[in-house]
Amino acid sequence: MRQLRFQYLEMRFHSVIRSIASFMFILDEILFLPFIVYVPAIALNQVSGINLHVIAVVIVVVCVFYTFVGGIKAVVHTDAWQVLVMFLSVLAVAVLATIYANGLNVLFDDAAKGGRLIFNNTNPSPYVRHTVWSVLIGGFSYWTSFNAVNQTMVQRYMSLPSLKKARASMAIFTIGVAAFVSVCCYVGLLIFEMYKDCDPLSAGLITHDDQLLPLFVVQSVGHIYGMSGLFIAGIFGAALSSLSVVLNSTSLVILEDIVRGCFKMQPSERASTILVKSTIIVLGLVALSLVFVLEQLSGILSICTSMTAIAAGTTFGLFTLGMLVPWANTVGTAVGGIASALLAGWISFGTQFTIAAGELNSQKLPVSVEGCVGNVTLRENIWVDEEQVFPLYRLSYHWINPIGVATVIVVGALVSLVTKPTNIKTLDPDLISPVIHRFLPKECFIGRNPNAQAHKNLLNVS
Repeated sequence: MRQLRFQYLEMRFHSVIRSIASFMFILDEILFLPFIVYVPAIALNQVSGINLHVIAVVIVVVCVFYTFVGGIKAVVHTDAWQVLVMFLSVLAVAVLATIYANGLNVLFDDAAKGGRLIFNNTNPSPYVRHTVWSVLIGGFSYWTSFNAVNQTMVQRYMSLPSLKKARASMAIFTIGVAAFVSVCCYVGLLIFEMYKDCDPLSAGLITHDDQLLPLFVVQSVGHIYGMSGLFIAGIFGAALSSLSVVLNSTSLVILEDIVRGCFKMQPSERASTILVKSTIIVLGLVALSLVFVLEQLSGILSICTSMTAIAAGTTFGLFTLGMLVPWANTVGTAVGGIASALLAGWISFGTQFTIAAGELNSQKLPVSVEGCVGNVTLRENIWVDEEQVFPLYRLSYHWINPIGVATVIVVGALVSLVTKPTNIKTLDPDLISPVIHRFLPKECFIGRNPNAQAHKNLLNVS
């Protein structure tokens, strides 16, 4: 069964829009691939000393193998166990590290004094890295983009036997993610408590900020038998779970939306199987090659969010425009989608190039080396005049996704108005959100289905 959500865009607009969304998804996943491989590789490298590139090769080979052989069933079954190990490992680290800490009162007091508990920063400036507005609006937009229209999530929903169970799975996922992120934030406070007087990066204990968590695990609970192994298992579980889903869903999209949808080819079952498996191998090689680029950068979370937001925001905007703007047409939607991708890509890549050139600081919080043993000095912060930097490059990475979504909707709606908007009277109401149904003309519902008259009466009552 073809479990692809891009078919909606073809029904609502045209196959061209479906192709645009498909290419956006493929771009999104390709940009995401190296992060999935790099994070566990750098963690195991910090704990064991094994070469990072060797670890990356092993990760890709193992994941490609069981995705290649088992397909979606193997992905689903392994995901369940990998997520369980991931939760248990992080929870175990948090609990045991708390036992060896100086107490919760001291932990939160030190975090507050060190400026790590910032819940009331309502600065409206979009240039501040983390504020209430950037985290809430940007986070909501980013996570909705991922959970609502991303193929890796949609294929999970559609594999369930009923809509009720799909909604239940989404509720469980939301609660689980909220709990997991909360535990991760708490572990972050534990890390600050341990290194508040001696920054490991300045002391030369690590070479990248992204090695901080593995170092903390080794130094805080590494003496407990099996803890380092459990932590690595959790990191690998998260990576393999994500990587297997990306490989499977991306290969499926390439087959259904690009080969069959865009190029109108109808390969046989055997040819389709060969194509999917070949795509999985190629994507694995792409992930490996991009790891070499990623290891030259620092700040995985912000880079990953800003890069994946390019396609995620555009795709979410396409669906939102189709469901909420009845007059939107193919031309307007295509122009809006392309404009969104170009603008978000410009901001994202432009920001990274500006940071790499030393023209922009990453707004890191202050650290100390007063408690370090030996002659350790803080890295010199080179002052830069950020006012001279192009304004869009100074935006917080949280705003890239909302900007992409808004661009599709605004540009798409306006262009549609001036390029022969869709005749709303002939619109299929099933393709529009029920929230908008009350604003649609009655002609939309008459003759569409046996319940059309009842639907019409319901609209009159409301």
